[in-house]
Amino acid sequence: MLALFAASADADPKKLSKELHGTQPSALVDVIVQFDPSNKTIANILKLRGQTKKEFRVFTGIALRLPANAAAALATVPGVKYVSVNRKVEKKLEFAEPGVFADIAYQNGYNGAGVGVAVIDSGVTPHGDLTYGGASRVVYSENFVAGTTSAADAYGHGTHVADIVAGDATQSTGTGTTRKFQGIAPRANIINLRVLDQNGSGDDIAVISAIDRAIELKSQYNIRVMNLSLGRPIRESYTLDPLCQAVERAWQAGIVVVVAAGNRGRDNSMNNKGYSTIGAPGNSPWVITVGAIKDNRSNSRADDRMASFRSKGPSLIDGVVKPDLVAS
Repeated sequence: MLALFAASADADPKKLSKELHGTQPSALVDVIVQFDPSNKTIANILKLRGQTKKEFRVFTGIALRLPANAAAALATVPGVKYVSVNRKVEKKLEFAEPGVFADIAYQNGYNGAGVGVAVIDSGVTPHGDLTYGGASRVVYSENFVAGTTSAADAYGHGTHVADIVAGDATQSTGTGTTRKFQGIAPRANIINLRVLDQNGSGDDIAVISAIDRAIELKSQYNIRVMNLSLGRPIRESYTLDPLCQAVERAWQAGIVVVVAAGNRGRDNSMNNKGYSTIGAPGNSPWVITVGAIKDNRSNSRADDRMASFRSKGPSLIDGVVKPDLVAS
């Protein structure tokens, strides 16, 4: 088996992401290796050939740092399904309640009580709108950003998303306030999994690690929903992309996965007027991919219009019809 690492000449190009083709052989690269879960020894074999950056627990893969030629050679190992580079991801993202009929849910007593929502983003800073009965509804926090241990929001995006999900309007209700800002599920609990740094940037390894953790914590915190208002360009089919494979695992675990469509609707770099600009993992057929609309600052849906910046489908490579819905 170890002899298979000797050279990459026989590597199956279909098992390598495009970025690894033509890379300087001696250059160090961070890769994510997906493998057959039935092969019990392959993870240990793979760890012999590079520095282990992350050994995932639910997602059947491992993140390694090693020379590019050694990474290419991994595609010759029996049981290896796909080798891709660790790619960068970035963040994506008043009258939302009527737009998605959440006001009707409130009238019928549904407010998210007891439900856990995993927010995979730039972190969540607990505050008054995310409490109930004096206790924080941010019930779990963990950081996956390299170089820091803090799960607090150093960018602002994750807290913004958490408030849209579960803010209860405590801080915009009462004397001195002019408008009420309430989230969609104002009694839901937040599971804060930080993957984006102070600049709103992260990578595949961090996001997959957070998805892994959300699946592990599903029963403990009744995680029913996972939100990823982030993404990156599509590089291969969703059947190979490690981010798409990770969100599919979450779906298989019984978690509803909600992903931002992206904000590249005005990108005409492919001369297609912004079509096929949906990002990964929003191209997965197993997630609910959400695009943006212009609500024109009103509760009425009659004046809603499609936002020109909203990424449009069908998805690149696979042609999956996306987004699944749009909302303000």
